[in-house]
Formats: sequence, C-alpha cells, structure tokens
Amino acid sequence: MAISQTNSDPKRKIVIFSDFDGTIFMQDTGHVLVDALGGGEEYRHKLEAQFASGERTFREISDDMWGSLNIPFGDGFDLMAQTLKIDPGFQEFHDYCLKEGFPFNIISAGLKPVLQRTLDIFLGDKAASMNIVANNLEAPGGIPWKPVWLHDCDTGLDKAFSVNEARSQAQLDCLPGEIPLIVFIGDGVSDLPAAREADVLFARRGLRLEQHCQEHDIPYIPFDTFSDVKREVEAISIEDQKKTGGQGKPVRYNPRANMWRSLSSKEAVPTLMATGTPSAAEKMSLWPDYFSAPKNDHPETIKE
Repeated sequence: MAISQTNSDPKRKIVIFSDFDGTIFMQDTGHVLVDALGGGEEYRHKLEAQFASGERTFREISDDMWGSLNIPFGDGFDLMAQTLKIDPGFQEFHDYCLKEGFPFNIISAGLKPVLQRTLDIFLGDKAASMNIVANNLEAPGGIPWKPVWLHDCDTGLDKAFSVNEARSQAQLDCLPGEIPLIVFIGDGVSDLPAAREADVLFARRGLRLEQHCQEHDIPYIPFDTFSDVKREVEAISIEDQKKTGGQGKPVRYNPRANMWRSLSSKEAVPTLMATGTPSAAEKMSLWPDYFSAPKNDHPETIKE
C-alpha cells in the first residue's frame, strides 16, 4: 500500500546514470570492433602504451583506433551480438526504472551510434527510453570511421559536466517540493568525475573504481550485478517515503545517500560526493575504464 505524502513533504526524484562498457556490458564495444575488424589487438595495445606514457592524448589515440575501422557502419554488429554479454540483472533493473518513472541515462566516451545499435540488438524497443550522452560518429557509414567529440577536452567527453547538466534539467522538471537524487553506476576510475557529482555511487565489485573508493575513503555501494543495484535503489525509494510526525523528514538518514538537506530553495541539492576538492588522481581523465580491470590483470590495457 502506497504511503501518502503531504504537499510539505520533500520528495526525491531519482535519476539514474550509468557507464556503458564494463558496466551495462561486460566487454568493451570499441575493443571488440577494433580487435576483430580494425587495426587489431596488438595495434590497439601500441596506441594505449603511447597514451599511458603521456606521449599522446586520449583523443589522438582514439582517433587512430576508430580510424582503423575501414568497414561500413553496419558491419560488425553480428559479431557484437555474439560476443557481448549484458549484465544479467540489467534488463530487470531497467524495467523497474521504467515502471517507477526513474529517468535512465547512459554516459560514455564511446560512440553514440555504436551504443544505440548495441542496445537495440539486446533490448529492442525498450532501448528508445534511454538517454545516451556520448561522442558521435561523422557521417555513419563513412569510411574510415571518424569520431565527433562532444566536448572540447582531451577526453572528448566531460562526464562531470554531463551529470551536472542533467541534474539541472532534472531540477527544472521536478514538481514543487521535489529534488533530484542522482545515482551513478560505474566500474572504472575514469567514472570518478561523474561519480563525484552523484548522491549515490555504485561501483562494480572487484574492479578499479571500487579499489579507488576503498583507497581514498569515498562512500560507495558495491554491486555484482544490476540486481544488487535494483535492490538498493528500491530500498532508497521506499525509505524516502517514510516520514515522521508530518514534519516532512525521513525516519532516519539514508546511509546510502548520506545527506538530506533542508529544502530552503530548489538549489539545496544533496551531494554525497561533495567531500572537498577531488584529488589529482580522482580527476584523471583517462580512456574510459582505463583502470576497470583488476589491478594485476593486464594493467596496460585501456578500456573504453
């Protein structure tokens, strides 16, 4: 039975953000294409080494990586369908978000047409409900492939800016008395710029984002599959509906969100990650999921 809320009760509009490669899908879409149909795995590792040494920027090496694909855009997706594995709990979680009206956003430094086609293959019509924030592809179908970068920065995509932009839009879309609660789901240290702007951070267990959070005392919730994420988001949503004495306050502070600010204005937005200026390590703008692999598992490999 739903718990009624008075007009004075502050509510949270839950907005979901997720990384793509290594988070929604267990493999990296760019790696699958480049290794099999582009310059090859050895060529990719050579470019990654140039980036790791500081010799070249992310945009420079990724221009070369994507540019090694001399195939029509539609080619390779049969391979993707056979090779990629979607997180086993993702579809259930996405269905839950649709049912509850929680906007679902993907933030990725991959190529939006590739991500969209991949989601269409695995999710069909349901993929249309997702907002994708990613780089683009110049004249899809053109050869060789040429990325069109979303932002004027070395990585081509500013994840923190994208989350803040979406937060501002979510606030505009809120009803009176609502504030957006931002949930971010990721797996690599490169997700930290976006994660720092979130109220609740989920980090895939055993990978570099979790390790970094542990090393730097950054609050997070570990997950193995999106089924874990669904369970925690459900708990957050239910707890936010519990009020005491008609005073518009939750029964207890939600340890996952960590903060419930008094709503003196619509700018009073709770921020779990506002723990001071991020360190240089946390600001690393790397090829997405560069540190996604476990520490000792091919650390030279850069994932998208």
